[in-house]
Amino acid sequence: MGKLDGRVALVTGAARGQGRSHAHALAAEGAHVALVDICEQIATVPYGMATEDDLARTHMELEEHGSKVWSRKADMRDPDQIASAVEDVTAEFGAIDIAVVNHGIYSRGDFWTLSDDVWQDMIDVNLTSVWRVLKAVCPVMIEQRSGSIVVTASVNSVEANPGSAHYTAAKHGVLGLVRTAAVELGPHRVRINAIMPGFVDTPMTDWQGTYDQTSGHQGGTREEHEKNSHHWHVIDGLIEPGEISGTVVFLASDDARRVTGVGMPVDDGHLVLPGFNSTPSWSH
Repeated sequence: MGKLDGRVALVTGAARGQGRSHAHALAAEGAHVALVDICEQIATVPYGMATEDDLARTHMELEEHGSKVWSRKADMRDPDQIASAVEDVTAEFGAIDIAVVNHGIYSRGDFWTLSDDVWQDMIDVNLTSVWRVLKAVCPVMIEQRSGSIVVTASVNSVEANPGSAHYTAAKHGVLGLVRTAAVELGPHRVRINAIMPGFVDTPMTDWQGTYDQTSGHQGGTREEHEKNSHHWHVIDGLIEPGEISGTVVFLASDDARRVTGVGMPVDDGHLVLPGFNSTPSWSH
């Protein structure tokens, strides 16, 4: 018996990284899983985004483990594509009991250097489209009078991230949205929570900009990135996606039936660190 036997879980950003890991973890606990991902490159994103082949791989892996799986290429910025996906998942499985709103992008640049396009893409993907998914999914859950939503926020939902103000602003907004939605959804017996990961080792963080960020200088290497990530956490270095997925399963399950409106750090103690200013004023 799994914690989620027979329940239907919709996962966005499911083609790879945390989304793929969360889909596997939900399926391992007995859930039927619907997978959605944009599977296209956004011009302002500085690393390669997921592809249709990535989504097909996740779908195949879950089917090989005996899960009931549905998948679709869809852009969560487009309300029509979201509505169509939600409608078709509901028709296929009869319900949506769990929504894991996991999609997101990352880029870097001092806030005064960001172009309008870079800023707007970040807000559109990491904040506005989160609201759009909630707006599409919640009527199904309200009618059911049950449901659990888990949104991927970030430690940057509650702290600064020099060099990525647009990401930080979006993630602060996500946490505010989750907290307010929890109050509004409570009377309908629908729960919503956020996870706040630390430095997770996915393609979103595996590129030159984050190497420079963790290394503290231009031209940082992957080796330095792995070594210096230990300074961002209390116990170990980079976090693997599967180390986040257990918390997603917990929040989706009845074990967390009294938990709503929470931003839960899964950050290896990052937020309790006293902090370190890597660019003091005298360094310029």
